[in-house]
Order: sequence, then structure tokens, then C-alpha cells
Amino acid sequence: MRELLNSARPETRTLPPGVRAAPAGVGPAPAGAGTGATATGTQAAGLRPPQRSPAPMVERIACWSARHRIAVIAGWLVLAAAALLAGRMLGTQSQPQYDPGQAGQAEQMLHQLHVVTPPAERVLIRARGGGPDATYARNPAMRSAVADVVRDLQRRPRAAQDIRSPLGRGGQALVSADGRSALVTFEVAGPHGRADSTVSADLAAVAAVQARYHGLVVAEAGDASTDQAAGTLMSKDFRKAELTSVPITLVLLIAVFGALIAAGIPVLLAGSAVVVAVSLLAVPSRWLPIGSSTSEVVLIIGMAVGVDYSLFYLRREREERAQGASFPAALATAAATSGRAILVSGITVLISLAGLLLTGIDLFTGIAVGTMTVVGVAVVPALLSLLGPATDRGRIPFLGRRRTEARPSRLWAALVRQVVRRPVLWGGAAAVALLALAAPALGMRTGSPPIDLPTRLPVVRTLDQIQQAFPGRPGPAEVVVSGGDMSGPRMRAALAALQARASAGRVIHSPVTAEAVAGGRGLVISVPLAGNGTDSASRGALLALRGQILPATIGTVPGASYAVTGNTAGGYDFSAALRSRTPLVFAVVAGLALLLLMMAFRSLIIPLVSIGLNLLSVGAAYGLVTLIFQDGHLQGLLGFTSFGAIIPWVPLFMFVFLFGLSMDYHVFILSRIRELRGRGASTPDAVVGGIAACSGVVTSAAVIMVAVFSIFATLSIIDLKMIGVGLASAVLIDATVVRGILVPAALALLGERSWYLPRWLEWLPGGRPRHMAP
Repeated sequence: MRELLNSARPETRTLPPGVRAAPAGVGPAPAGAGTGATATGTQAAGLRPPQRSPAPMVERIACWSARHRIAVIAGWLVLAAAALLAGRMLGTQSQPQYDPGQAGQAEQMLHQLHVVTPPAERVLIRARGGGPDATYARNPAMRSAVADVVRDLQRRPRAAQDIRSPLGRGGQALVSADGRSALVTFEVAGPHGRADSTVSADLAAVAAVQARYHGLVVAEAGDASTDQAAGTLMSKDFRKAELTSVPITLVLLIAVFGALIAAGIPVLLAGSAVVVAVSLLAVPSRWLPIGSSTSEVVLIIGMAVGVDYSLFYLRREREERAQGASFPAALATAAATSGRAILVSGITVLISLAGLLLTGIDLFTGIAVGTMTVVGVAVVPALLSLLGPATDRGRIPFLGRRRTEARPSRLWAALVRQVVRRPVLWGGAAAVALLALAAPALGMRTGSPPIDLPTRLPVVRTLDQIQQAFPGRPGPAEVVVSGGDMSGPRMRAALAALQARASAGRVIHSPVTAEAVAGGRGLVISVPLAGNGTDSASRGALLALRGQILPATIGTVPGASYAVTGNTAGGYDFSAALRSRTPLVFAVVAGLALLLLMMAFRSLIIPLVSIGLNLLSVGAAYGLVTLIFQDGHLQGLLGFTSFGAIIPWVPLFMFVFLFGLSMDYHVFILSRIRELRGRGASTPDAVVGGIAACSGVVTSAAVIMVAVFSIFATLSIIDLKMIGVGLASAVLIDATVVRGILVPAALALLGERSWYLPRWLEWLPGGRPRHMAP
């Protein structure tokens, strides 16, 4: 073991071929990670011997892992097994999830009053053909089908309750105006949390009636059946994504490494990290709202980050061994260089994901915790030290030998040389192109479709047919009242005043109904709003109800407190929370990333350039998403129907994910440039050498990530399509135009000023690392 420890120090090498030493008089080189030059190589380059300093933390961790590789692997396996066991035993018990704003306050008041609103379902019965006999009054089959639906639902008291039909009192309201359609309405019985599964019995009863009446349409749709269809479709989509993404990733990694063992390591590492992280979510689910969407996002981010990081590590280790280093030395060098870049990149990703915590939206809080958990799980050095050169086993004929050489890319080197020679021309053209691509984002509109499901689903078609046969106003606002005397004269007077306001028919309409709940401890007041539920008239009515009407009526009752919820209120509060918190998320994430990058690179200019270019690639992705999904381009190819807007949460998610993921490439490339710069290369040569050396692994990682994200563009849910197209396009832009043109152009224009750090920032930690030329 002592021999391994002693040999696990980076072998000293001269500068890469074609990389010149920095000219005399340049001054102190910036702090950087990497191997140092030998005394011979240093003297040949005209530099002084490097100073000895303590090994970086990541290198010490890697060397410790090499010495205790069996214990580290065993510890990882124990952790994975413990996480799986804990997840199975504890189970995910997500806490109640509330909307932001006043709508969420009303939901919490209902929860405290133990009031649960059962999901409502509707069964449509209509004749398939036309003619005068196709009406409810003249068609005995329709009346018979209505009676059968009611009877079969009544036989399932644990699945259906409060059944209403045209056969009962006031049933004429459940026959359409043209008489060609009838409705049977009911509520899903049983615990509200199990409604998606309970409704299956109701759907089966309706399907049995449909089987007996071939000349009629007998179809069910509602809250629970729509949720069940959405959950089934999303599960199917994610299974498709999982089954497709892993083989594609493995094939691309085989093409990258040319060996089966090396290709399997990133997939194994990323997959195990996802499994452990998902299992560990059982712990925070005790106090955070963590649902199925959290696990799905953890899968996306975990696979992307896990494959990227292990790819960076493996590639650098291979590169060092191809240049003659022993495996322990190659491992230590990879830890001191790529490992440090991975650490900085990982913290940047964590900062980006933590931005979701600032939104104050329960759904995003769970997703943030889950994704931050999966990013923090990695054991690459232990796996490498265990396998060693065995990673080259299972070589692919005609591919393995060439891939294991890990040479710099001649193509990217030639391109970057041209950019460095004419940075204004190349950089200006690339910047103008990305700005033009980002321009459509200035007209981005946010909004939600009436039904966020494909129109091919039966439940969606049924909902559309019900809406056409029974056109009506949107769901009313619900005013939840608690405290005070619910049945006293002051409350009765307030309700009368509220009804009088509604009778005027300006912003709220009649009938205003009040229902006592929780044994008289609370009231739920139903108030119809003007408009269609999502337009400006409905929003204005909601604001008037909250800000003027209720304070002048219910607000005058001593001790009474109230809050307004409902579909209109929930949508408005969600959008308002996003609008108010998104600038804060942008500012905090960018500010913390700036501070971290300044500490990592000991420069003010490089972090500013990195963040600016990152925002430019995000803007270009915004523009593409706007062109495709808002303006309706490529609808046929991608299989969707544009509704003229972008889902409100998509831009924020794109920024958070892209800022973290695309920063991987910037940190990795800039670390390599800084490494060469620290070994004495001039800035132009360090730029060319660093990008050429990193281009293979960065291109490979980008291709894998684009391929995985593109899979989501083929799924059914339009939200996932937007995210897939946005992430794939941004990563592609970042790995090509930004990395290959804008980064070298910016550094070439700035020259030695790139490494400038003002004196008032010299207090920042992150001093000169090992093997750094003074």
C-alpha cells in the first residue's frame, strides 16, 4: 500500500506539443489545478521549477480511495443497500402540497377543518347518429342507458356517491339544450388520496353499459379519471424514456471509449446514484411534498450529471496513461484536474437547483431536494482504483485502440486557432446568430392549455364532447371562512350583502351559495366569476373579490378569517408566484455562481464571461421553444398542437437546469485552459490546447445529453416536450457555438486580462494549488 501511495502522485511532464510558454514579464500565472512540468521541461520552457504545496483535497480523496478501494466499494454497496431498504421500509409519504399565495392558504384552512372535496365525475350519454329520434325525449335507448348507469353505480357505494341523473329531481338540467345529450354526475367515494384507483371501478361500470348499447356513446370523464389517465400516460412515457435512454447512452459510450468495461462505468455509476437518491427521498418526504414528479426529474438530472462526471474522469485518466503515466499517477492527476473541475461544477449545479427553493412553491421544493441529493452522490475514484487498467478490457475491434489514445481533436484545434486569430469576426458572428435566435423569446407568453393531455386519449375526447353539449361558465371561486360566529346575524348580513353584489352581475354573478362544514366551524362560499376562468375578466373579478368585495362583506364579521381558492385563484396565484420569484432565482443563482467561479479560477473576468455566455445559450433555447411551441412550428414533426403559449414553469426550470448542466462544460474547459496557463503557456496557446484536449470528452458528453433529452421531445405530455426540446437545443448550442467559438473569442480578445482579480477581491479563498508555476 505504501508503494501505491508513493506512486500515486502526478508524473511530471512538459507542456503539450504546440503549446508555448508564456512570454517573459507576464507576471504571476493564475492559480490552477493540474500536473506540473518536470525540472527539465520547465527549464526548457524557460520557467522556474514549480513550488511544492499540499495536494488538493480531491487528489487526497482519490489517493485514499486507491489505498482503501475495497473498503470504499464495500461502503458504497452498504450505503446503496441501506438506502434501498430504508426506502422500502419507510415508503414515500409526501406531505400535503398546497398552491402558493392565498389559494394555498384556503387549502390549508380546509385541511385544518378536515374538509375534503371528493373528485367529481360525469358520464355522457348520447346517440351516435342524427335525426329527430336521437334526442333523450324520443330515444328509449338513451333513457334506458341512463337508468343502467345509475343502477350500476349505486351497486358500488364504495366507489360512487351523490349520484344525479335526468331521472331525478331537477334532472332536466342534465339534458343538453338540443336534447341530444344527457349527463349522469357523481362523486368518487372513499379516501380522496385513492381516488385515481377507486375511479377504476366506476370506469368499469360505465364501460359495461357501453358494451350493451352499441348505438350510443356512453363515456366517463372527470377529475379522477383525467388524473388517472395522466398518471398512466406519464408512467408509460417515463418507462419509454428509461428503456430508450440507457441503451442509447451505452452505445454512445462504447463509441467514445471503444471498450465495454469503460463504457459501462458511467451508466453503472449514474444508475446507482439515481437508485440511491430516489430511495433516500423517503426521508425528506416526512416533512416535504415529494411526489412522483420528483423521482422523474431525479432520473433526468441524475443520469445526465452522473454520465458527464464519470466521463470527464475516465477520459482524463485514460489520457494520462496514454502519455506514459502509471495508473496510480494517472488517477491522482485525474483527481487533481478533472476531479477539481467536477467538484466546482457539482457545486454550481447544486446552487442552480437550490434556486428552486426560493420560489416558495411546494412542488418545486421537493424537486430541488431530490435533484440536489442525486448530484451529491458519486464514487468515481473508488471505481477507477478498483478496476484500474481493466477499464480497457472488452475493446471493440477497429475502434478500441484508437479510442484509448485520447488524443486532442485536430478539427476543434483548427477551428479554435482560426477563432483566436480573428476573434472579433468569429465571435461577433456567433453572438449575432445567438441573439437572433433568442429574439423570439421577447414575445414569449405563458399560459396553460385547457387540458394538458393529448387529444387522442378517450377521456380528453369525452371532456371535449361534454363541453360542446353543456357549455357553461368556469368553476366558481371558493371562499373558505373560519373563525367567528358562522351562523350569527353578522355573518348572515355579510352573506346577504355578498349576494346583493352578485345580483348586480358586474364582476361576480349569482347564485352565491354557502355550505357549512366541519360541524359549523367553517363555511365554503361558492362565488361565480365573470369571464371564462383564465382571461383578463376572470382575473379582474378575482382581484375585485379579494380586494374589495370580501373585505366589505365577510371581512366585517368579528373574528372571521377568509381566503379564496378555486381554479382561477390557483392558476393566478401560481403564475404570480413565478413572476415575482423568478428574477430573485436568476439573481441569486447567478450571484452565487459568480462567487464560486471567482474562488475556483481566481479571476473576475472569466466568471463574468462564463455567466454571460451561459445566459446567452439559455436565451437562444428560450427563443427556439417560443418559435416551436408558442408559434406552432414543427407541430406535425413533434406531434403536438400549439395552444399559443408556454407552460408557466417551463422557463424557470429550463434556466435552473441549463445553468447548472451547461456550466459543466465551461468549468471543465476553463479548468484545462487554466491548467495549461499555470504551466507557462500563453493565453492564446492555452485556449487552443485546452479546448483541443477537452473537445473529445465534452463533445461526447454533449452528444449523450442531447440524445437523452431528445427522447423527451418524443413523449406525449407537452410539458415534457418543451423541456426536452429546450434542454437538448441549449446543450447543443453550448457545446458547439459557445464552447468552440464564443469562449475562445472572448479569451483571445481579453488576453492576459482574463486572469485579472482586483485587489479588493484577493480575500477570496482558493489560493494557488499544487504544481502551479509562480
